[in-house]
Amino acid sequence: MSIHLASVTRSFGTHKALNNVSLSIEDGMFFVVVGPSGCGKSTLLRAIAGLEPIDRGDITLDGLPVAGDGLHVPPEQRQVGVVFQSYALWPHMNVAANVAFPLETAGVKRSAVAARVAECLETVELTEFRQRKPAELSGGQRQRVALARCLAQGAGTVLMDEPLANLDPHLRSAMEEELAAFHAASGATTLFITHDQREAMALADKVAVMWDGKILQVADPDTLYRRPMSRRVASFIGRSTLVPVTVLREEAGAAEIRLGGITLEVACPRDTTPGPATLLLRPEHLVLATGSQGFAATVRKTIYRGGYWDVLVTLEGLQEPLLMILNRRAAPGDTLRLTILRGWVLPEESRGGCQPGPPLR
Repeated sequence: MSIHLASVTRSFGTHKALNNVSLSIEDGMFFVVVGPSGCGKSTLLRAIAGLEPIDRGDITLDGLPVAGDGLHVPPEQRQVGVVFQSYALWPHMNVAANVAFPLETAGVKRSAVAARVAECLETVELTEFRQRKPAELSGGQRQRVALARCLAQGAGTVLMDEPLANLDPHLRSAMEEELAAFHAASGATTLFITHDQREAMALADKVAVMWDGKILQVADPDTLYRRPMSRRVASFIGRSTLVPVTVLREEAGAAEIRLGGITLEVACPRDTTPGPATLLLRPEHLVLATGSQGFAATVRKTIYRGGYWDVLVTLEGLQEPLLMILNRRAAPGDTLRLTILRGWVLPEESRGGCQPGPPLR
């Protein structure tokens, strides 16, 4: 099922949890909404599921209106399955009974229920655990029971509200692979809510960055990382250094800029105008130069990360330190010769309609 939201607003008192939100999620897509706690992610999910009424706007599922002016289709009629952080499993029921529950409450015949439960447990590879109670399962297995229950009820859309938040770090990585496999096997449109950008990047076909009830940017993970369209997105997604530069000229999505005492060429939105601007540099954009090439930088601070070092360096004529990664030790005060492989000039945020330039050099 496709999901479309048009100018959706939901307020709690004077606070707008959803502030004129518009989204289009294609059928079969794994779509992730990422943002800090309190930005409105869960309210968005609950509004789509029908668990939260909206004040204004329209929501359609597979082309059918489910929320709008004077309209609120109840959750049980939306063919949407929800997986919460707590998994919401019945502790007194075994795995098979938990998966069968939505079918039985809908009045499906017993023979059909048994066949559907078997099929769904096979999809999530839990057939051998069908007689176990939730307390006898690992966190990852309970997660899969919740997913199987969504499949059993025939949900064309699966909504997941930070489902990995309660898992240990090593299990979260394993469950990311299982969620990707589940999505491929089920073909269901999946909306995944998280505050963990690493999860978002690993799972998503597309990512929406949400902040203060608004959608800041929607893009595939690579575009979002390489070409954020605002300072806020650039700061939230990945590790970055944002530094002031002067754009000298722009042509076909490439800008010649002045950074401290050096001049270089980086990617930028088309029609970027000359003058003051902000440059996004990721740690991997700065590398050691060969021989006497490159420019001099002074090491200010190093942090060992296990197999590599985060290194903050300063350039002549630039106050802000730049973050880079080294696979060898460096000490504060050392001089390094560096090269900047690429960068991205952020769009002029007061101007809409900025278009991405050519591939980064």
